[in-house]
Amino acid sequence: MNVALVDVEIPGHDRFEHHVLRMKPAAATVVTDPDRGVLLLWRHRFITDTWGWEIPGGGVEEGEDIAAAAAREVLEETGWRPGPVHLLTTYAPGNGHSDLLFHVFRADGASYVGEPADAYESERVEWVQWERVRQEVAAGRVVDGFSLVGLLWELGGLGTTPRPERYGLCP
Repeated sequence: MNVALVDVEIPGHDRFEHHVLRMKPAAATVVTDPDRGVLLLWRHRFITDTWGWEIPGGGVEEGEDIAAAAAREVLEETGWRPGPVHLLTTYAPGNGHSDLLFHVFRADGASYVGEPADAYESERVEWVQWERVRQEVAAGRVVDGFSLVGLLWELGGLGTTPRPERYGLCP
């Protein structure tokens, strides 16, 4: 992450300087299975000192395909290799102060490979039935925006028509 001071000019207003966080994109995946539910991690976030359920996700490396990054993060964090990933949505979680883009994918099913490479990232990895996911969201045990958007997108049946052109992601 880099902090930049940018010169802003809004038509009809004075120019001003504004601090901006420049960040690499991130990708996460809602991995679903008709019998198991959804693959989640129970983890602690030290910055907010909170525990919560999260979908697997993380940063996209320089030059890495975004969908490949989403699948890589699932495998590294859970030990499960997801089925093909499909983009659900792309959004800017803090567009008033950051250029960060979150890419949320969906995968139908996953194959167990072994212990997660990044086992330190969570206390446990668990398949959670959708009814329980609803309860966990309602109880405030899904606290990060990445996971909330992905899970609520799936729970709400918003479809799978992303609009990445809004962020210049289409050729």
